[in-house]
Amino acid sequence: MSEELERLLLQLTQPDNAAIQQATAQLKQACKDPAVVPALCAVLSGSQNPLIRQTATVTLRLKVKKHWKKINSNNRESLKAVVLQAFMQETDHTVQHALSQLCAVMVKHETPDRWPALLQLLSQATKSTNPHDRQVGLLLLNKVVESNPTSFQPHYCELLQLLSTALQDHNNPTALYYCILTLIGITAFIGTEEMKQMRSIIPGLIVALKHLIKANEDQATEAMEVFIELMEIEVSVIVPHIADIVHFCLEVASDTTLSDALRVKALSCITFLIKLRSKSVLKLKLLGPILKALFPILTAAPPPGEHDPEDEEDGDSDDTTDNANPKHCSAQVIDTMALHMPPEKLFHHLIPLTQACLSSENPYQKKGGLMCLAVLAEGCADHIRTNMLSSVLQTVCRCLSDSSQVVRSAALFALGQFSEHLQPEVSKYCSELMPLLLGYLSSLNEEKVGHVTRAFYALENFMENLGADIEPYLPTLMETMLSTLNNTNKLKIKELVVSALGAIANAAKELLVPYFPPIIESLKGFLTATTEEMRPLQTQSLDTLSVLARTVGKDVFSPLAAECIQLGMNLTDAIDDPDLRRCTYSLYSAVSTICPESITPHLTAITTVMLLALKSTEGVTPHLEEDKNFVLLDDDDDEDDTEEEKDVEDLSEPKTDVVDATGFNVENAYMDEKEDACEALGEIAFSTGVAFQPFLESSFQQVYELRDFPHEDIRRAALGALGQFCRAQHKVWTENPSEANHQALLKLLNVVIPCFVETVRADLERQVVMGVLESMNDVIKSCKGEVFKNPSYLKEICGVIREVLTKKTPCQGCDPDDIDDEDQQAEFDAMLQEFAGEGIPLLASSVPADQFAPFLNDLLPLIMSKAKSSCTVADRSFSIGTIGEILHALSSAPGGRGVAGRLSNRLLPVLVAGVKDSDAEVRNNSVFALGCLAEAAGPIVVSDYPTMLSVFSNMLVKESDRRVIDNLCGALCRMIMSNISAVPLKQVLPALVDRLPLQEDMEEYKTVFKCLIMLYKHSPDMIVELMKPIVAASSHAAGHKDVDEETKSMLVVLIKEFAQNHSAAFQAATAFLPAEQQTKLGAAVSAS
Repeated sequence: MSEELERLLLQLTQPDNAAIQQATAQLKQACKDPAVVPALCAVLSGSQNPLIRQTATVTLRLKVKKHWKKINSNNRESLKAVVLQAFMQETDHTVQHALSQLCAVMVKHETPDRWPALLQLLSQATKSTNPHDRQVGLLLLNKVVESNPTSFQPHYCELLQLLSTALQDHNNPTALYYCILTLIGITAFIGTEEMKQMRSIIPGLIVALKHLIKANEDQATEAMEVFIELMEIEVSVIVPHIADIVHFCLEVASDTTLSDALRVKALSCITFLIKLRSKSVLKLKLLGPILKALFPILTAAPPPGEHDPEDEEDGDSDDTTDNANPKHCSAQVIDTMALHMPPEKLFHHLIPLTQACLSSENPYQKKGGLMCLAVLAEGCADHIRTNMLSSVLQTVCRCLSDSSQVVRSAALFALGQFSEHLQPEVSKYCSELMPLLLGYLSSLNEEKVGHVTRAFYALENFMENLGADIEPYLPTLMETMLSTLNNTNKLKIKELVVSALGAIANAAKELLVPYFPPIIESLKGFLTATTEEMRPLQTQSLDTLSVLARTVGKDVFSPLAAECIQLGMNLTDAIDDPDLRRCTYSLYSAVSTICPESITPHLTAITTVMLLALKSTEGVTPHLEEDKNFVLLDDDDDEDDTEEEKDVEDLSEPKTDVVDATGFNVENAYMDEKEDACEALGEIAFSTGVAFQPFLESSFQQVYELRDFPHEDIRRAALGALGQFCRAQHKVWTENPSEANHQALLKLLNVVIPCFVETVRADLERQVVMGVLESMNDVIKSCKGEVFKNPSYLKEICGVIREVLTKKTPCQGCDPDDIDDEDQQAEFDAMLQEFAGEGIPLLASSVPADQFAPFLNDLLPLIMSKAKSSCTVADRSFSIGTIGEILHALSSAPGGRGVAGRLSNRLLPVLVAGVKDSDAEVRNNSVFALGCLAEAAGPIVVSDYPTMLSVFSNMLVKESDRRVIDNLCGALCRMIMSNISAVPLKQVLPALVDRLPLQEDMEEYKTVFKCLIMLYKHSPDMIVELMKPIVAASSHAAGHKDVDEETKSMLVVLIKEFAQNHSAAFQAATAFLPAEQQTKLGAAVSAS
């Protein structure tokens, strides 16, 4: 039989399709015979043709993988012996590789202890004096350990000793390569006993890598993954060697003679280390050396006659340039520093380096400085906003007029980053930046598409956050955009304009209504395009249409709602494109918020497509091994294949049965589709309410499956959607209060709340944990007491809040070096704590105060500790703002007065100190909190009124910030309403009314008018005396878009009292008003 098999295997290697098909069919038949195993053994050990030996080995491996138990014991033992003998005799590396993979599959069935000959061979080969034997021995060791690492655990101590010795085989680079791959394979499985051994290997590992780099850079690049694996799985192993690893990686990254891939891997190791152990990097004083090594890479000029990828002008430039180059990766290292290090320490080292770059005449030095500023914007936003916004903006604007386009492009990128991350302060420079950007855009040559893209990026990001401040520029903007859209023949420029229209809509909202018809007319032609080249413009048009649905107002967009839904369904039916489907999900979601009835009839079709996207594995393909050469054997015919036939068909399967996320190639478009499908399902469920009920369970189940998806953005979106489903069910229950609806809500909460808690305690990504904390806060805010029907949830949720505030969660690194400088931390760590802290007032308003009090007593010191003067402005603002919100919640919670009263002695000194803070936002929050303390604690704090009134009296004289003054008015009103007899009204009330109308914080009008109505009932004469400024404030509030209807109803009650009972005084007061305000006041009274 072996001769016949060899003939068939030879036939498979011939360039003749008919012969191959014939051989495949015969080989399938042969695989049914049990004698095929010894026959294949004979071929793999006896054939003279290495390609046939390899093919025989692969075929045998697939047979063994699926049917080991069907092979009789004699054949098994024979196979074990033959394979090892063939392996050591084999001279062809490709065949050896295939044989090692066959052994790896056998080890899955026959553990090492049941195959002593394997262990003996491994020991002999790896200790052999023959370099080739050592090399192939380590190849085999790598494959069998990788295949079944846990089965080797009893031998790890011996194995690590062997690997430690093998790492010294410096003249045998291939042996070093397989040795390091084996280390990578066992890292996830080492126990505490092996930890010390593993640590001792690191110095030898670094030396071995240096030798491997000289011999084979591709293998060295793969082998350097060992550092990332150790950091991710068992970071304590490398902690004693951090300095050595960093210096080695910097040496590799800085060597321009090495390949980009190797240098990028070295920089990736540093990035990963900073993410996990930023405090250790600081403690070891490595920040300076890292930055000094990065800047020459960041500022390097490309070879003569070439450009950096992002500066290429090929007419089809976009933002998807390849990031896998040392320059981009060095910027990513700085970006990671900004996200994970205290800005004060980072900027101390960075500023001199950045200033030197920006003052250079070399365009690439300037570009490097600008790129550095750009990547700092996200992670160090508060620091830049507070300390240096004006100067960095001046620098960037100056660079926009530089003679080098390379510098101008970098300046545009930096301005776009600032616009995205430094809000709201950066928008205050609108009058300087908008004319500059519009002028720059008008001067561009549209042939330079790449540069035009950067200009649009900067303009779009800046415009998007302007709000009503965009109004003066709207005519010019719209004329420019619509004219460009109609006149350019470049699809990329059209795409940029359509995207910019979305940004304008986000800012302008209803102000865009006059331009809505021509925008829609322009978009219509793009939305129904059928050609592939139009696809990016089509998807962008869908995105912009979604923005318009959310911004121009229900009355304007509703007539198009049904047509939009039909458009989306037609497109997904006609075109198989994940980007396009993703955009239709966003469109459905947007339309559901303004016109849910238009989407209801189509929910079956829409949810079906979205759930298919969530289930789909499209775009995720496993890495294939060498067997892909034999894919020609994969002949799927119509006959009923037996298991044996499938052996032959399956010659191109993944390396392992279960491949982790690193074993896949992932197409981002499909991942983005899953993310957007999750977000859209959550929002549609909430918007459509009862209509979504038939789809809630299936949607919930499919989204729940993605809660631990490897891709962090999908995890975050899925967990957010789970929260939305809870809020949707709560809405259904409140509108239709049946027991079935109530039980459905409790069932959802009993799955989702434990899921949220577990994610905070387990997930390594801060963005995911931030998203979960935000979703949990939204669920508590909506569902309130229903969340706590399960009595354990209050303790669990308070527990995770405490863990975040004390930096004990995995995503915060749990860095033992974190005990130093507790007042300094990365801004993103502070942001994470803010999300946790925001949950405390929500708990206070959802649970009876006495039940919450023990948890509040535990959490409050953690919040108060951030109010110290040594803390950052952001921390002080967060601390006192949270205290104010807690007190505000207690003011309406059952039993809240007693709890607030017991806290007053601890809180009052902190809040009084906050009123004197140098930062206006901290003062504002302190004033609000003092007012809420008076409101919540009532008579219990009467004795503190003189202190509070004295503080407020001084503020009324000295304070210039209008938001603080508005909150001061609100705080005084809360004090009056809480203890009217404790306030000297004759002095306080005129001073308060004199600060009306409010100018910044319109929400405080509710408190002010509530107080004035109470005072009118209590002391009408005192209010009538102050009627003129009160009427003026009323007219201001009545016509203001940010004042809600409840407040307007209150002021109307007061105005009617004035008009009916004090007509002469009222007429005199209104006579002083401008005609427009008189009209608004009259309209408000008439409408009531």
